[in-house]
Amino acid sequence: MIVGAGFAGYNCARALAKRARGAAEIVLVNPHDYFLYVPLLPEVAAGILEPRRISVSLTGTLPGVRLVLGQAHHVDFDARRVLFTDPEDREGELEYDRLVLTVGSVNKLLPIPGVAEHAHGFRGMPEALYLRDHMTRQVELAGAARDPAERAARTTFVVVGAGYTGTEVAAHGVRYTEALARRNAGLPDGTRPRWLLLDIADRVLPELDERLSRTADRVLRDRGVEVRTGTSVKEATPDGVLLDDGEFVASRSLIWCVGVRPDPLVAAMGLETDHGRLCVDAFLRVPGRPEVFACGDAAAVPDLTRPGRLTPMTAQHAQRQGKVAAHNVAASCGQGTERAYEHHDLGFMVDLGGAQAAANPFHVPLSGPLAGAVTRAYHLMAMPGNRTRVAADWLLDAVLPRQGVQLGLVRSWSVPLDTASPEVARVPRTSDGGPG
Repeated sequence: MIVGAGFAGYNCARALAKRARGAAEIVLVNPHDYFLYVPLLPEVAAGILEPRRISVSLTGTLPGVRLVLGQAHHVDFDARRVLFTDPEDREGELEYDRLVLTVGSVNKLLPIPGVAEHAHGFRGMPEALYLRDHMTRQVELAGAARDPAERAARTTFVVVGAGYTGTEVAAHGVRYTEALARRNAGLPDGTRPRWLLLDIADRVLPELDERLSRTADRVLRDRGVEVRTGTSVKEATPDGVLLDDGEFVASRSLIWCVGVRPDPLVAAMGLETDHGRLCVDAFLRVPGRPEVFACGDAAAVPDLTRPGRLTPMTAQHAQRQGKVAAHNVAASCGQGTERAYEHHDLGFMVDLGGAQAAANPFHVPLSGPLAGAVTRAYHLMAMPGNRTRVAADWLLDAVLPRQGVQLGLVRSWSVPLDTASPEVARVPRTSDGGPG
């Protein structure tokens, strides 16, 4: 049984199915029926890609794997059972012989007044769809506003966290909102939305190579993004954000991209953790539980390439750990010999929208259109499906204007920042407690 279908869980299930060839039952427990290709999520928010383009069907691409829709909320290790709640709020349980925990991560919270109430994260499809609607709505409301102060607040967007996600959200968001503003007759000519990107670090992309950081910083500033390093939020209110330097920024948009933390299920398991992540050995086994494996963001995997450190919480590591976990599960059943997880990173790519990107494939620094082409080629190769549809959307975006319409399907209250399942939007309940 595999719990979670992110990069680690999906690749584990795929590799196990190929090895088993029907000789074993493989069960995948996940809240929804698709694998989300998270690196392209900012392009969904910016109206470049349609949501289904980066949502790869689990049943359609994992033959031989039985999908169980549900949110796991308890693991009974002694009885070897996983308890879950399905989308219709029915309780269920499943037994396992081998268990792979790949429950992933959720939005990272900080004890800052007002943030949990007024900010929105960017971890799942509902949040991306909400942000696209929200940006569109704010520009339209600004065009209808007569008060210049209200107009300015509605066209001001604050992104907190200049890591991989926050940088891409700001880079794509500023292009999207500027395109909307140019076509809005209610806004004065020359009106440009204001975007701020904040981080307490001394540079954008602080976890990546400095050359990537400089490229991203230059592109953002050229587009008018106010990059403020060494700056954070002191308080969030319905009308704006108070920065730690005392400045108050009037805004209706606070986008929280400060990082991630392991899924809350990890803390509820009662197992040993390291910085909130499940402790595992180099073979991805949970100590004292030889039948249990863990990998991806939820696991504290030793980094054999950097002794004494853990592998970072990235899709690159999760994808490869999932394959190693599948190999070692098979080895625990007598097929082959187990192997330790060891991977030297192959570089990183940051999509900055348009033809711009910052990349260092195999640690060769690239920027500009060449980096953009390499980045998109990498994403097409890395995606397990929908490649033609993604490429078609990119081509259409290059020759046609963006469709700036809000669907109103995801409301603010349905995507709270403090949630154990950012991949599932909250729904109203009927009087009998079921979904409306």
